[in-house]
Amino acid sequence: MQTGYQAVIDKYYPLDNELRHILLTHSRSVAHLALTLAKQHAELQLDLQFIEEAAMLHDIGIVLCNAPSIHCFGTHPYICHGRLGADMLRAEGMPRHARVCERHTGAGITREAIEKQQLPLPLQDFLPETLEEQLICYADKFFSKTKLNQQKTVEQAEKSLAKFGEEGLVRFRAWVKRFGEPPLVITTT
Repeated sequence: MQTGYQAVIDKYYPLDNELRHILLTHSRSVAHLALTLAKQHAELQLDLQFIEEAAMLHDIGIVLCNAPSIHCFGTHPYICHGRLGADMLRAEGMPRHARVCERHTGAGITREAIEKQQLPLPLQDFLPETLEEQLICYADKFFSKTKLNQQKTVEQAEKSLAKFGEEGLVRFRAWVKRFGEPPLVITTT
């Protein structure tokens, strides 16, 4: 029996190809870390089923983007993948999951950053608000789509975020304090 999120993935990624492999491997890593951290913080009473589903769907929009290095041959700039994924999930009747998609890029993107950097996104804040949104965004920072199955350290994740400005680093560091430094859940190779 298929899970709800698996049916959505199958709809948009029907072919067993490298892009599907990248999406599933990355998403499983993010979901596993997010669930591990959520279970370590039972006092937060996080929705584990939602975390698994949303983590598995957070990058659903990459199929529409142009990022050949990760086998994405769509037409949109990669920065748009979260917003595009949100549109896809809203069309599937999954508005709560859609919020994770549009808010996970970087450590969230502010309206001010969109305007200042002239990003091809609607002029609004795309910041993770709920604890589940923050946790999935946090877990995502430890995995790339180019080095699958390699978990970054906090320092490596900070270095990746630093190129986008101090604001995201401040949010990320607050998540390190809230959720803790993540245990190694993926064996690095």
